[in-house]
Amino acid sequence: MSVISPVQKPVSLMQLAPGSLLAIPNVTWREFEAILDELGERRSSRIAYSNGTLEIIVPLPEHEKPTDLISDIVKLLLKATKRRYEPYRSTTFKRNNAGVEPDACFYIQNYERMIGYRRLEAGDPPPDLAIETDVTSKTTLDAYQALGFPEVWIYDRGRLTINLLGDGGYVESLRSPNFPEFQLAEIISATVARAARVGVCQALEELERTVANIISSNY
Repeated sequence: MSVISPVQKPVSLMQLAPGSLLAIPNVTWREFEAILDELGERRSSRIAYSNGTLEIIVPLPEHEKPTDLISDIVKLLLKATKRRYEPYRSTTFKRNNAGVEPDACFYIQNYERMIGYRRLEAGDPPPDLAIETDVTSKTTLDAYQALGFPEVWIYDRGRLTINLLGDGGYVESLRSPNFPEFQLAEIISATVARAARVGVCQALEELERTVANIISSNY
């Protein structure tokens, strides 16, 4: 009886359509790092790795617009509350046998320490806030948990979910510890919808006025 050898092809040769999610089980940490090197940094796909499962996600083209807008909203809120930050995009964070690439993330408490950094190194804190748009699986959230991200926002189909890290994993919250004075789920959903009607610039200008009014009424 002949023995059929398994077909082996580089992961980089796989052609995934936008909106696809490919899950590969039983991937060792060494294999994960080799796949990362093979894929390189100049790519449209995102990865998540936890508990031996590697996921490769290819976002839809329209995925980027809400991500950029929500990032702009975060920057607007930080500026309005007079706080500095370091933003990160398309960065691979890996440690504790887990890896993830947020759509966007921000260092707020430790921004000074992370100026000029591109990757999370041993001993560095995780970002204070990560943002995911549309596609977020259990593997992705498990990876965020293993890496210790304290807060993860998920924006999906017009709704924002705020996830805070606790002892047993992530728990949904109505408020963000980074922006306790704002009803973020309402603000972000309304601003994204408004931008689709009047454009990003006008939507952000209107939000800036709303935020100024909220801050002035609180102080």
